[in-house]
Amino acid sequence: MSEYVHGRRILVTGGAGFLGRRVCAQLEERGARELIVPRRSQCDLTRTDAVRALFEASRPEVVVHLAAEVGGIGANRAQPGRFFYANMAMGLHVVEEARRHGVAKLLGIATVCAYPKHTPVPFTEDDLWNGFPEETNAPYGVAKKALLLMMQSYRAQYGLNAIGLLPVNLFGPGDNFDPATSHVIPALIRRFIEARQRGDREVTCWGSGTVSREFLYVDDCAEAVALALERYDGAEPVNVGAGRETTIRELAERIRRLCGFDGAICWDRSQPDGQPRRCLDTSRAEEEFGFTARVELEEGLRRTIEFYEKQIDAAPSQG
Repeated sequence: MSEYVHGRRILVTGGAGFLGRRVCAQLEERGARELIVPRRSQCDLTRTDAVRALFEASRPEVVVHLAAEVGGIGANRAQPGRFFYANMAMGLHVVEEARRHGVAKLLGIATVCAYPKHTPVPFTEDDLWNGFPEETNAPYGVAKKALLLMMQSYRAQYGLNAIGLLPVNLFGPGDNFDPATSHVIPALIRRFIEARQRGDREVTCWGSGTVSREFLYVDDCAEAVALALERYDGAEPVNVGAGRETTIRELAERIRRLCGFDGAICWDRSQPDGQPRRCLDTSRAEEEFGFTARVELEEGLRRTIEFYEKQIDAAPSQG
């Protein structure tokens, strides 16, 4: 194991978030000397002056840029301008200040949404620029893809050691279960559990159910971030996933069963499916820094459902 993280002062934007908390735990285990985790209420990363002040006060040696504004299809359709601006602005300022302060390494998280809508499965990193992303999340995907290019450009001109990762959809305990902004797994978990509690006979899901997705347990992604920091210094972005594809229909049936809901699933085809298929070629991550996903989808879903049900049990009653 590399000693790269040991003794370093590391800035983790988004470090208090879903993925960020796990990444910080990984970095602490690897001996980071100090972790700087700015909170949104104290530092608006979309503002140049705020990001500059953050870097001047913290003087990080390494930067992990995880901060993002994200959501499912509904949230992307409702706020395309905000999703583009916020993700683009945060990345612009963080990369520029990393250059100005001469950080030893910058790791930026992009997204599977950056890939073209019609990408051959499995997606390889060489496919990234071969078309336009799926329309419902294109503003978010394009902003993140532009930041990958920015990091490569800064590497070429300024010698900034900037690396980029392309993770698939993450899930796990601590995910966002808000129906207005959640991704598909937490949204389905909440929907099926609430339907079970009410005694409903059916649950309606968006789209046709025929599209596919790939899902990565959040702790596995955090390990990939730590390994890449320690072992990877390449200019090319790297896919991070489990390398396994499942249809939304299969996913819904599995979550229905694990949640103990006995009713039917109905599909609302008037709602968008999003990208037709998603599944990554993850061979580069294994070759370059030794990452392979360890938590199977079924086990990860079981842990996530257990977490959510505990949250329900712990919530104060409304009566």
